[in-house]
Amino acid sequence: MMELIVKVNGLNKAGEYFERIPGSGSKKAASLPLLHGYVKERDISKAESFMIKLSSSGLLVTPHPYNEMMKLYMALSQYEKVPLVIAEMKRNKLCRNVLSYNLWMGAFGEVFEVAKAEMVYKEMVSDENVEVGWSTLASLANVYIKAGFVDKALLVLKDAEMKLSTNGRLGYFFLITLYSSLKNKEGVLRLWEASKAVGGRIPCADYMCVISCLVKVGDLVAAEQVFAEWETNCFKYDIRVSNVLLGAYVRNGLMGKAESFHLHTVERGGCPNYKTWEILMEGWVKSQKMDKAIDAMKKGFSVLKVERCDWRPSHSILMAIAEHFEKHGNFEDANHYIKAVHGLGVATLPLYKLFLRMYLNAQRPAWDILKMMEKDRIEQDDETSALVALNS
Repeated sequence: MMELIVKVNGLNKAGEYFERIPGSGSKKAASLPLLHGYVKERDISKAESFMIKLSSSGLLVTPHPYNEMMKLYMALSQYEKVPLVIAEMKRNKLCRNVLSYNLWMGAFGEVFEVAKAEMVYKEMVSDENVEVGWSTLASLANVYIKAGFVDKALLVLKDAEMKLSTNGRLGYFFLITLYSSLKNKEGVLRLWEASKAVGGRIPCADYMCVISCLVKVGDLVAAEQVFAEWETNCFKYDIRVSNVLLGAYVRNGLMGKAESFHLHTVERGGCPNYKTWEILMEGWVKSQKMDKAIDAMKKGFSVLKVERCDWRPSHSILMAIAEHFEKHGNFEDANHYIKAVHGLGVATLPLYKLFLRMYLNAQRPAWDILKMMEKDRIEQDDETSALVALNS
């Protein structure tokens, strides 16, 4: 019930509803969804106040609310508060669960307190109420990776592998990601093959993960082989999978390969999304094929009309295309471009300044540009003020 109220009516109404709930049992059941809502919104003030209220009412009887607070502190980089939560759990004689230990360990890892993270792990091993599984070992390995202790990380990851089960894939891909961060190709490939023992169809997200990890460890050939395996078995062509490989080609300067691969995916029934066009834009700008980059930009903008997404092209790409318009004086395309960029909410002072110069040099009025700047609340510098004055 509380989850629905939070979703439909918002946190303020949910908080009011919570106050009207009679009986501690019902309040206890409703407290965690409400606290989770505060955590999701990163509202630390309300979350901490709510925890005080729950404590004074005797409603903190499980580790779950404490885990929610530790998640919030981790998300806000307030790592020093996590051990304080654990201390309060101990004072209240509450058992920690696996997530409690993992968050506690992770907080020390974020500030490179390896010895303290190891102390948490030892305490967990001696805790009869919990069982050390792959997630805890992965958390410890991550602490070692952040601190640069590669050998220790590899030993722990090997132990984590022994804890994996064929009942689910999550652990396999969590460990694959950690192996890729160590540039350990053998670990990535070994876990990928082992994951196939899990029953059921392998989802696109898992193919995307392993292709991305193989790209990260520098093995494009293996990434291509995994992609070919997905392509052979897929029911519906998901362009997000091919985008991972397309991006790798572009980042490695293989634009010829990227272009032919893009044509191949379209022929196979792939429907390019905004990310596809962004990747190609980036590659064509870098290779100075500006006509192709502008064409990709137009297609990307047209996709946005039917897709709901938060596309944010990089500032360098936006400026490179704007500079091309300035150089060639193409006002029709330039007008379409600045309006689209303004609509995305990513127009910047340097971008507007470029267009003011462009219009000034062509002796054209720039009222539309000035209106967009005002709407975007762009703070003008001296150069911009001078351009605005000359355009008036």
